[in-house]
Amino acid sequence: MENSKLNLIGHFKSNLQNDRDFTFFIFVAIFSGVGSGIYNTVFSNYLNDVFHLSETQRGFLEFPREMPGVLIIFVLALLAFMGDIHIAAIGMIGAAIGAFGLGINNGNYYMMLAGLIIYGLGTHMCMPLTPSIGMNLSKREKYGDRLGLFSAWGLGATLLGYAVVWGGFYFKHMDYRIAFVLSGIFYVFASAFYMFMKNRKPEKRKFHLIFRKKFTLFYLLSVANGARKQIFLTFAPWVLITTFHLGPAQFAVLGVLVSIVSILTRTLVGKAIDTYGERFVLSTEAVCLFIICFGYIFSGQVFQPGVAVIVMCACYVIDGSMTVVEMARSTYVKKISTDPSEVTPTLSTGLSMDHVVSMTVPFFGGLLWSTTGAYQSVFVAAAVIALINFSLSTRIRIKSV
Repeated sequence: MENSKLNLIGHFKSNLQNDRDFTFFIFVAIFSGVGSGIYNTVFSNYLNDVFHLSETQRGFLEFPREMPGVLIIFVLALLAFMGDIHIAAIGMIGAAIGAFGLGINNGNYYMMLAGLIIYGLGTHMCMPLTPSIGMNLSKREKYGDRLGLFSAWGLGATLLGYAVVWGGFYFKHMDYRIAFVLSGIFYVFASAFYMFMKNRKPEKRKFHLIFRKKFTLFYLLSVANGARKQIFLTFAPWVLITTFHLGPAQFAVLGVLVSIVSILTRTLVGKAIDTYGERFVLSTEAVCLFIICFGYIFSGQVFQPGVAVIVMCACYVIDGSMTVVEMARSTYVKKISTDPSEVTPTLSTGLSMDHVVSMTVPFFGGLLWSTTGAYQSVFVAAAVIALINFSLSTRIRIKSV
C-alpha cells in the first residue's frame, strides 16, 4: 500500500514537471517562430536583391543550404551524450550565429554561404529532436494534440516576425542587415528556454543510423517529401519574386496569411492524427498538393497577370499551411517503434534521406526551368511527386495497442 502511494506521488510529480517543461517548450516555439518568421520572409528577396541569382544558380544554392540535413545524423551522433534538450539548445544557438553572419555580411558570396550553412545546421539539429522532445512530454494518446499545440504556437509567433518585416520594409526603417540580426536574437531566447527545462538528463543511448525493415515506408515517405517540399520552398517564392516582382513586405503579408490559416490547420491536423490516423492525414496532404501544382501550372496561362498572381499566392498560402503534416510522419514512427530509444535516430535518418533529395532536386529543377524557359515545368514534376506521395501514404498500417 505504501509503495502504491509513493508511486502515485511520483507519477503526480512527474506530470507536474512535464507540464512545466512543456510550458517552456511552448516558449521555445514562440521565440524560434518569430526568428524563423523574420528569416524566411526576407531570405529569398535577399538572394535576389543582393546577389542577383539566375534560376540555375538559385537551384544550385540549395545544395549547401540542405547539406546540413544530410550530415545531421553524424552531428547528433557526436553530441548524443548530451541528451535531446541540450542538443536542441545548441541548435538554436547555431541558428542565431548563422543569422548574425548573414546580418553582418557586406555582399560577400562565400560569407553568405558560411552563414547559410551554419544557420541550416542549427535548425536541422532541432528538426528530429522537436517531435521527440514533445512526445516525451506527452502521453501516447495525446501525441498529435501536443505536437499540434506546439506547432500552432510556433506558427502564431511567426505573425510577429512577419509584422516586423512588413512594418520595417514598408516604412523603410529596416534593411536585410537589421532583419537577420533580429532573427538571431530571437533564436538566442529560444535556446535559453530549452536550458530552463529541468528534465534535461541525457538518455543513455547510442545515436546511429537506423535502417530497419519496419521503417521502410517511413524512409520512402521522407524521400518523396524531400523532393516535393524543396520544389515548393525553392521555386514557389522565386516565381513570385522574378515573374511577379513581390518584395519583402508582400511576402510578409503572405506569411501572415499562412500563419492565420496554419493556426487552425495545425490544431486540426493534430486532432486528425489522433482521430483518423496518419494514413488519412498524409493521403489528404498528397491530394491537396497535386491540386496546388495545377494552380501554379495553369494560372499564368488561364488568367490575366493580376488574377494569376492572386491564384499563385493562394497556392503559396495553402501549401505553407500544410507543413504541419510533417508531424504525422513523426507520430507514425513513434507508434510502430518497439524501443523508445530508436525514435529520434530513426527520425534523424529519415531527415538525412529527405535532405539528400533536397540537395539535388532544386539543382535539376533550376536546369529544367532554364532549359524549357517555363517555370511551369518544375511544378509538373512536383505533381508527379505528389502522386507518388499519395501512393505511399495509402500503404500506412499501424497496429492498435
